[in-house]
Amino acid sequence: MSLSNSVVRTLSKPWLWAWVAAGLAFAATLVLTQGRGAGELAYAALSFGAFAAIVGMGQMLVITLGPGNVDLSIPATMTLAATLALKFMGSDPGTALPGLAVALAVGLGVGATNFALIYLLRLPPIIATLAASLIYQSLAIWSNRGLRIKPPSGLADFATGRFLGLPNVAWIGLGLAIAVWILIERSVCGRWLLASGQNLRAARLAGVPVEAVRAATYLAVAVFAALAGYLLASFSGGAALNMGAEYLLMSIAVVVIGGSSIAGGNSNVPGVWGAALFMFLVVSMLNSYGAGAGVRNVLTGTIIIAIVVAASSRRVRS
Repeated sequence: MSLSNSVVRTLSKPWLWAWVAAGLAFAATLVLTQGRGAGELAYAALSFGAFAAIVGMGQMLVITLGPGNVDLSIPATMTLAATLALKFMGSDPGTALPGLAVALAVGLGVGATNFALIYLLRLPPIIATLAASLIYQSLAIWSNRGLRIKPPSGLADFATGRFLGLPNVAWIGLGLAIAVWILIERSVCGRWLLASGQNLRAARLAGVPVEAVRAATYLAVAVFAALAGYLLASFSGGAALNMGAEYLLMSIAVVVIGGSSIAGGNSNVPGVWGAALFMFLVVSMLNSYGAGAGVRNVLTGTIIIAIVVAASSRRVRS
């Protein structure tokens, strides 16, 4: 009986199904390619999935704050951080760490600005981050001036390199995932975040520093986006003005597909990674069929809607 209960509890974990879906997508892609390139596909999924997982973990923290909380400035933050960091480094060797500091400083500045718009001007987070993203993107365009500055060779080698057979960017994403999981599951700050998302008024009455939690969360999502932009620009050979465009929908998709509650108060770090791999593998499978970007976006939106409807149905039945 105890074994069956344990199996039932395991199967009820929302993150499990994101990994099952990723496994099925991997198998389906191998069928389409007749089993060729399994190792290369897994390596590519870990590489590109890492960027989606990093921004997804930041978006997950914001969504955990409750309904209406979402950061729509992630793509512009990625672009601005990458552009300013690469412009600062100027392809010079030995500037990787100062360049990283510039990117993270951009993230902190963006996060502080977003929260100031939300808290001081009482703007809804969706409106505040969307409006601010136009400013960040304009700053990136102004500073870029049509140039594509290459990252220092050592940084590019690190971003595209591997350790113990796994991509370096995947190791970074895994390390961040462990840190976020410990923060949420094993720290007072994590309990404050979950309490704020479950019932903001009750959390405030219980003594939770709600506004400090909200500020820290918006800072965190911007820093994660800035780090992802820095790594993606180093990985791809330079910063492009549209480099973050696909990560707006992607950052929300991996949170929802990964099992985090869209209503807030619940987060799922393992599910974000599973969903990130699933989304990359779905795109790879569609590419094998020759499907365009429009079809991929329609499918992604359909998946999100289906999961939100299913989650809402479960809450109504319970």
